Amino acid sequence: MVSVAAMFGSNDIEKAKSFYDAVLPTIGLKGLFEHGSGGRIYGLPTGVPLISVVRPFDGSPATAGNGTQASLMCDSREQVDAIYAKAIELGGSDEGAPGPRAGGGATVYAAYFRDLDGNKICAISFGAR
Repeated sequence: MVSVAAMFGSNDIEKAKSFYDAVLPTIGLKGLFEHGSGGRIYGLPTGVPLISVVRPFDGSPATAGNGTQASLMCDSREQVDAIYAKAIELGGSDEGAPGPRAGGGATVYAAYFRDLDGNKICAISFGAR
């Protein structure tokens, strides 16, 4: 099994945790444990960590990388729609509404949004109909 984990820095960790506490359950992820920076680690109910929201280790302000994106692999179009809608509802910004995308010969359905700190996130489902 291959999995990917992503870490997002935040300048307002409590606000970021509230955002991710509400957004990530739409695709079956939950808060697993607190991070030493005051942040939180999220993942699968089985305990596999996938997303970390933390204060930057070097003490400098968190910034969103230009061209940097994390992708959340969703099981269905409905999950893509749900996480995108929740993110926008909670103040995230639109970077591409849910819809079909061309690529790789597979049926790809994706949406793009930015979290409250400007981190770009793609919610994507491959082979979803």
